[in-house]
Order: sequence, then structure tokens, then C-alpha cells
Amino acid sequence: MPSILTDREGPVLRLMLNRPEVRNAFDEELIGALTAAAASAADDKTLRAIVLGGNGKTFCAGADIGWMSKAIAYSQRENLTDAEDLARMLERLDTLAVPLIGRIHGAALGGGVGLAAVCDIVIAADDAVFALSEVKLGILPAVVAPYVLRKIGVSAARELFLTGARFTAARAKEIGLVHEVVPAGALDTAVGQRLMEILSAGPKSVAIAKALIREIAGANPRDVIGLTTITIASQRVSEEGQEGLRAFLEKRKPRWTA
Repeated sequence: MPSILTDREGPVLRLMLNRPEVRNAFDEELIGALTAAAASAADDKTLRAIVLGGNGKTFCAGADIGWMSKAIAYSQRENLTDAEDLARMLERLDTLAVPLIGRIHGAALGGGVGLAAVCDIVIAADDAVFALSEVKLGILPAVVAPYVLRKIGVSAARELFLTGARFTAARAKEIGLVHEVVPAGALDTAVGQRLMEILSAGPKSVAIAKALIREIAGANPRDVIGLTTITIASQRVSEEGQEGLRAFLEKRKPRWTA
């Protein structure tokens, strides 16, 4: 059985974690499959958006118990390789040019929170639960930390990293990990609405905007004036920018090209 299910609908790719028997927990195979899927998506110039979800009752329960049991006998070098594989997967997902939408239901625990953190837009069911529970096992959420910190900030991280406490979808929204909370039965409708918004925008503009956020986050505005001004000037004179501006002035829908 494949560890990931893929479904392509026009310019939208859906990636579904497919280990429901272990609540879609990570092991080497799932990490490798997600890394490969992200690499393939990065090469697909016709792709406009990706939806990441989980098959079964849970989005992702973190690390698989069987995988962790093997790690007990690993050397530090072997553990480092494992951690590097996870870090590479998260980095590949995080740097995708197209928007990544997280569809969260059931639970997102440990590495599952890391997956949510690399998504650009996260929609959660109102009964979903979250936890960075690694400290309960005597370890810590180190590899996911840069992405989670970027989303929830230092104050929330100091509480949640250090206690491993579970928190609700409402709290996840409050601290910035989740953008929208809906009834479980409305998840697909909410995801569909976000996809419609993305597909109505200029594809190159979206990709450039996503890259710009990553490049200037935390910078002093004065230090990035050169970058921001050349970015908008270049896009205004581009084919896509010209089409978008003309469509607005002519009161018609733009005709985007991938």
C-alpha cells in the first residue's frame, strides 16, 4: 500500500498521507515519499496549488512507534541521518513555489504540527487536537522548531514545547498555527473556497509573493527597499502584470497563463 495517495485535478494536486492504521505517523517510507512528492511538484510548471491531508481518522500522529523503537538502538550518526531526512522533507515542502494548504482533522501531533507549520494556509476541523508532545518522551521538537516558531512565536513555543500539552483547534488559530476552524463536515468546502481564491490570482505573482515573504521576513524595511521595489517594478511590466492590470481596467477576468 502506498504511504501517500495522490490525486491531480487540473492545476491542483492533493497529497493524502496514507498510513491510517498508525494514524498516518511518520516512518522512513512516508518521509521519503513526501520528499519525492515535493520534489516532483517543484518541477511541475502547470501546478497551481497543493492540498495536504490525511487518510482515515487522523491527519498525522507524529513519529511511528515502530520507527522510534528502532531509533533506540541507533548510533548518534544514524539518528542524525534520520533527522536530516526529516529536515530535508520539511524544507522541500516549505519552499514549494505554489501554495500548500493543510487540511487538518483528528489530530496533528509532534511532526504533524511541523507539517501544518510548513503549510501556507491551514484549515482545521473544530474537533482537531494538536500537541508538540516530544518532551513527554524525553526528546524535543527540534527539527520542526524553525517552522513552528515562525508560525506561533516564542511565547507560545515556550509554553507548548516545554509542556507537551495538547491544545485545541481554536487555540491553534489563536496562536497562528491555523488560519480557519470549521466543522469537520465543512473541511472540504473551506479548502475548496481557498483554492478558488488561489486560482483566481496570477500564478507568477503568487509564487513571487511566497518567495518574497520568505526572503524579507524579520528584515528592517529600510534594508529591503531595493528588493521590494525592483520586485514590484519587474512584475508590473511582466506579461502577467500587464494582463492583470488591463483586465482590472477593462472590468473583465484576467486570462492567466501558467
